[in-house]
Amino acid sequence: MSDIQWMTKEGYEKLKAQLDELKGDGRAEAARAIAEAREKGDLSENAEYDAAKDAQGLLELKINNLEKALGASRILDSSQLDISKVTVLCNVTIKSVKTGKLVTYTLVSESEADLKAKKISVSSPVGRGLLGKKIGEIAKVTTPGGSMDFEVVEISID
Repeated sequence: MSDIQWMTKEGYEKLKAQLDELKGDGRAEAARAIAEAREKGDLSENAEYDAAKDAQGLLELKINNLEKALGASRILDSSQLDISKVTVLCNVTIKSVKTGKLVTYTLVSESEADLKAKKISVSSPVGRGLLGKKIGEIAKVTTPGGSMDFEVVEISID
């Protein structure tokens, strides 16, 4: 995860809050579960203790992954973006060449992607296909369902 991951200030703060929660309450809960299981007797035959230790290991892995993500993150200021072409944090309205259907997405980092909110990752097939395109250009997107063509209709910033 050595690549820089561009994100909004809100997305960065959300990840930081999640990390703080896991380091505080998450670690305390894991320690409590281990202590309770330890009190139940012989650790060599204590499945509850093993499960609590496994949960603690998964928690530490998640903390480590969040720390790496935050370390590789850079906050983008949308006022500094060039909207002559599709970039991360821009809103892009695309039209399906096949159906003519219009849809608008915001391109975001992987950690901020939320399809329900129409935020797609720049590393997704559609995101990768749109990056660098200008208004009027056709983006050829290869998805598991096949190849699709989209025309870039509008690029904007909130």
